[in-house]
Amino acid sequence: MKRVLVVDDAAFMRVSIKNMLAKHGYEVCGEAENGEIAVQKYKELDPDIVTMDITMPEKDGLQSLKEILAITPTANVVMISAMGQESMVREAIISGAKGFIVKPFKEDVIINALNSLN
Repeated sequence: MKRVLVVDDAAFMRVSIKNMLAKHGYEVCGEAENGEIAVQKYKELDPDIVTMDITMPEKDGLQSLKEILAITPTANVVMISAMGQESMVREAIISGAKGFIVKPFKEDVIINALNSLN
């Protein structure tokens, strides 16, 4: 069972993602409401996958992505954001994100993205 860290500043979004993942056999091992906490939890929990919002207080998702990849260069981080602008997508992928999902998304989109990770 793949262990997932869910990072989003909106509690309702974390719950929604958690519920979708649980139905498909993923274990949500932790949650974080900002990028600062996300990096701390990543170090503590060593999850298989991280779903990462981009726009958050304290530290944004792109900065957190870079810090996580500095710890584990092969980390599976999938960005999830309402900001579907091409520049954000490009920066996330260039920085090492394994995927990018635009909110609002359907359940099958997030499950397919996570299932495609090795």
